[in-house]
This record gives sequence, C-alpha cells and structure tokens, in this order.
Amino acid sequence: MSIYNCPHCGAKSFNPLSKAMAGTMKSKGKPCMKCGKLCVNGKSATTFSAIFCLIAFAAVIYIYIHGADNEWMFTHEAPMVIGLILSMLIVPRIANAFFFKMTPSIRVDYTQ
Repeated sequence: MSIYNCPHCGAKSFNPLSKAMAGTMKSKGKPCMKCGKLCVNGKSATTFSAIFCLIAFAAVIYIYIHGADNEWMFTHEAPMVIGLILSMLIVPRIANAFFFKMTPSIRVDYTQ
C-alpha cells in the first residue's frame, strides 16, 4: 500500500517503510518504483536527525561523566547508553517514515 508521492513523477510509490529507508539529504536515496529516480526525505528531516543525534550524544557524554555520582545511575549506566545509541538509529527513521516531505536526491556520486 503506497501512500506517499514521488517528487519526480507524482505517483504514489512509497510506503512508510520505504520512505523511512530513503534517508536524509546526506544519503543516496531510494529509487521510485515508477520512474526509477532517487528520492530522499527533505531538509527538515536532515535537521531533525542532526539535532536529535546531537542531544542524544550529549546525554551519552553526561551519563559517562556523571555515572559514578549516584548508585542508581552507576548500575544503569550501560543500558541507558545502549538505549540512547539505539534511539539515534531508530527515532529519526520513524520520524522520516511519517512526518517529513520527500524531495529529489541532489547527491552526486562518482561512478566509473
């Protein structure tokens, strides 16, 4: 069930899973099933991903520095860091799947 439009041809060729895997402006993108041109999530998705990952990384650093301050944080330090690292991978993709607009890919890759 495709519910998102391709920015090139306008056909409904992306479902939430394929839209989540299209990535942000820094990625290569996902080809449209109808026209074959590459599409990515737009600038707002890239901005959200960068800000979210920066905040999560700052939280990892804070936990690392202040982990030995109290007993609860000391015993739960590893699960919190693992959860934050996993959230840096999962949350931007979930947000890409449902909230951001698709745009044409502007990345130019060198090919031989």
